[in-house]
Amino acid sequence: MTAPAPAAPAPAGRPVPEAHARRRSRREWAWLLVGAIAVAALCLAAGWWQWNRYQTKAAAVEIIQDNYYADPVPVEELLPGPGAALDPADVWRPVTMTGTYRAQDTALLRNRPVSSTGGYHVLVPFEIADSDVVIVVNRGFVPLGQDASAPSSVPEAPEGTVEVVARLRADEPATDRGAPAGQVQMINTAQVLAATGSDVDPASMVGGYAALVAEDPAPAEAPGALPPPALDLGSHLSYTMQWIVFAAGAIGGYVILLRRERREVAEQDGTNQPVTLRPDVPDDVRAWVEGGQVTEPSRRRKGRPTDEELEDAEIEASTR
Repeated sequence: MTAPAPAAPAPAGRPVPEAHARRRSRREWAWLLVGAIAVAALCLAAGWWQWNRYQTKAAAVEIIQDNYYADPVPVEELLPGPGAALDPADVWRPVTMTGTYRAQDTALLRNRPVSSTGGYHVLVPFEIADSDVVIVVNRGFVPLGQDASAPSSVPEAPEGTVEVVARLRADEPATDRGAPAGQVQMINTAQVLAATGSDVDPASMVGGYAALVAEDPAPAEAPGALPPPALDLGSHLSYTMQWIVFAAGAIGGYVILLRRERREVAEQDGTNQPVTLRPDVPDDVRAWVEGGQVTEPSRRRKGRPTDEELEDAEIEASTR
């Protein structure tokens, strides 16, 4: 009995078809979609937070631009009496006040540098004449002393009746951080009074403080002037746009991945068709082809024969 001829090896130059790409199941695609949606939701939440921060800063800057250089008005117009709360729309409004400083109740605000220079702000309660109102005035900045635990010197507030021009500010939130005697961490009226053991009736205070602009009579020595407020809106708006792009990228990446797999599957289903052999093809080539190692394309590219067709033609020519 004649042994069957061995299957012919693949002709030189004929590439062996790659294995099909693994198709993801519907469950895998569902989990991928859930993951993409979750990532997009987190990105949008972060973008929304950045947008709110931008809106808050923009509103604050608008108030500063409207009020900072406005003409001063009598303080009674904005803070008519003890316990009055400062309207947020009146923050940074310049006011005029006449009265006397309570120099014995001076407190120092710590950890608030100016132009990158460490130091303290000088806080002095001010009794408004012909009124029961007492308001804390931030008179300005003094640099650190040699040991950094206190300023080198604190200029005294003017004595007697003083006319003051100052800009109104809202009280800062109270803090539980400790500070040395006579010092505070925030400009909070109640904490300023407590730091110095002042006997000022808390009921006479108002919900805000004043940042000094000018004093008349001017003292011989005064703290450094307070810097203008920052008008920079920061990077919140650009961060908002970035998070939106990331959210779109998460969904877009899922869509691209899905379309790519569908395209690959469609190409594989369309190209892996069984070869139709001519009757005169040799038995060894027929055995090799029918072994599942050859497919023919379902369509030509731009009217040109494919590599497989050219190689088939070469095989047929070599067997004639």
